[in-house]
Amino acid sequence: MSSAAHPPIDGYEGLVHQNEKGVKTLSLLVIGVHCALCIQKIESKLRSYKNIEQARLNFSTGRLHIAWTGRSENANTYVHEIEGLGYDVQPYNPAADKNADERYHRFLLICLGVAGFAMGNIMLLSVGLWSTDEATMGEGTRAFLHWISAIIALPTIVFAGRPFFQSALSVLRKGHTNMDVPISIALILACSMSLYETIEKGEHVYFDSAVMLMFFLLIGRYLDFRARRNARSAASDLMQGLSGFAHVLHKGRVTKTLIQDLKVGMKILVAAGEKIPADSIIIEGASAIDESLLTGETLPRDVAQGEEVYAGTINQSAPLTLQVSKAAEQSLVSDIARLMEQAEQGQAAYVRIADRAARLYTPVVHVMALLAFCVWFFAWGAAWQEALMIAITVLIITCPCALGLAVPVVQVLATGLLMKRGVLIKSGDALERLAAIDTIFFDKTGTVTQGRLKLIGHYDPDDLRLAASLAVHSQHPLSRAIVDSYKGDDFYAMTSIKEYAGKGLQGIYKSKKYRLGSRSWCGDGSTTESDSIELWLSSDGKPLCCFRFEDQEKADAKATIESLQNSNLDCVLLSGDRESIVQNMRKTLGLSKFYAQHSPQDKHDVLQKYQSTGRSVLMIGDGLNDAPVLAAADVSMAPGSAADISQNTADIVFMGEKLEPVYATYRLAQKTQRLVRENFALAVAYNCVAIPIAFCGFVTPMIAAIAMSGSSLLVIANAYRLRFVR
Repeated sequence: MSSAAHPPIDGYEGLVHQNEKGVKTLSLLVIGVHCALCIQKIESKLRSYKNIEQARLNFSTGRLHIAWTGRSENANTYVHEIEGLGYDVQPYNPAADKNADERYHRFLLICLGVAGFAMGNIMLLSVGLWSTDEATMGEGTRAFLHWISAIIALPTIVFAGRPFFQSALSVLRKGHTNMDVPISIALILACSMSLYETIEKGEHVYFDSAVMLMFFLLIGRYLDFRARRNARSAASDLMQGLSGFAHVLHKGRVTKTLIQDLKVGMKILVAAGEKIPADSIIIEGASAIDESLLTGETLPRDVAQGEEVYAGTINQSAPLTLQVSKAAEQSLVSDIARLMEQAEQGQAAYVRIADRAARLYTPVVHVMALLAFCVWFFAWGAAWQEALMIAITVLIITCPCALGLAVPVVQVLATGLLMKRGVLIKSGDALERLAAIDTIFFDKTGTVTQGRLKLIGHYDPDDLRLAASLAVHSQHPLSRAIVDSYKGDDFYAMTSIKEYAGKGLQGIYKSKKYRLGSRSWCGDGSTTESDSIELWLSSDGKPLCCFRFEDQEKADAKATIESLQNSNLDCVLLSGDRESIVQNMRKTLGLSKFYAQHSPQDKHDVLQKYQSTGRSVLMIGDGLNDAPVLAAADVSMAPGSAADISQNTADIVFMGEKLEPVYATYRLAQKTQRLVRENFALAVAYNCVAIPIAFCGFVTPMIAAIAMSGSSLLVIANAYRLRFVR
């Protein structure tokens, strides 16, 4: 139903969110969007407001994201503008969106069934009309069959044509057009001319063609709807998974509470096999958590008291008592959903091209149809009925649907596939930029390495026990590595424990003073310094042992880098660590180039040097000091363990402990861009071939309807080849 059926409604300011920079955001569900032209109209109207920073309508989900500066009450103005274009607007709600999908799905099926039934009956009558001439059949019998066809066709067109007529009428009331306007005009003109010819007992009666035309248009609309729904953002599926109830523990009683109503600090019970409803901290119990939804890892993660678990993951083995650490709308899953929606709404170069093409569609198609009628009727002397049918064919066959679908379907499929593999795309044109890279900069610690120091070598058990007895009192990474390496729990009872910043730990055991720390503080300065990170143990000032540590490379780091190098990418190690350590890692990974002991500014300078020579650079980093380089790179990636600022800066975030997602994402990005180019070529080729053929009168309206629907389905089918990328 059009928004004109009810007066404008205010109150949308209550749905507005504000970020730390004061920018207001609003998410809406826009109903009645069928093509790129609809998207272009809505976005252009909103962008005419100078204070709007972003207005992007997601073609697959119907979700409109608006960001602006100024008053929250401006939201009502923006909603009224969209309704003024002939579209219905509702607050965005995944559940409501799903219900609307189901209603529209049933509506299309009913219209399609009625049109198919009517078409079958009219075609039975048409067989007699086609197979016999007027002299044999008789004028009376011929006229009778035409009237029977009219009685079947006209109510069918009125009833089953509603998907096109309602959409066209809603925008025409507001003084605008969309792609359903020429379709509606074509159906009305074909039926009107056929009715006139029936009354006048003429020969140009095309009720069968009109109903068949509508039937094939409905098939195209239905299949297009199904394809877009199947390619719907995985973000919607994620949010659907967080609907329902949670079991809240309060004052010894367990009550059911809607997940969306969970607050920070609430205690919740999660049985084995249940989904965790909100980001939480374990306060009682131990279990294994299936995090494949978030990380792509198939092996469960063992968790115990004090550890964090995330919404949407599955508690596999034992009951847990949790304390909610984030409300549902701030959970990791919600963040992922917002990132994915943001990515799908991003404007890559091909999206901008499709938008410009859609903007030209309405004036061009109507001018071409009018020109076809004039040329055939006035210049070439055809009967007005024949000229009108050719004009109708031009109206039908010329459609921007294939062009409008060329990018969004591929983009949504790619985002969903990567999401299932634990890769989050944050920028709409990230894959486009990733496909164009020729150089990759890898940070070392936490990116190509595990980010966890490990004690290497063999040591006297008593020395290790002494060191662990001191280290257990510190949270320093080197101290934790020593404690992890010591398998026992029988620590010496050290007393007078004191930690000296930048030096190490000191304690007393059996009247002896033990130190665990740097070479300069408690080590042997006369020995050659190791290439590895080291920690010394001394007793009463006498060095006892030197412990050595390494941050080992990720298990698949070497194989991943080899795959990238085999793809003709120049891989470079860029680190702030000592040269000897970086050099060893370079050799281990098989890299030819490296930069060591580089500050954030040094890293930025190296990046700019490469870019100044025309290189397109991907930066992969995880630390706070990597954020400036991540921001300056042509495209950037960060692991899920990265610092918050690095994750916020990066265009792509990959979860899990492996580096392989970098190569998988690069391959998918290349395939995505190839498919987008192929889709554009298919859409352009279709119009270049179909329009001249229709203009020359070589196709009927029915064939035009099949061709128009087929072009959209061809583009969608080509996009689905992305699912076979491994």
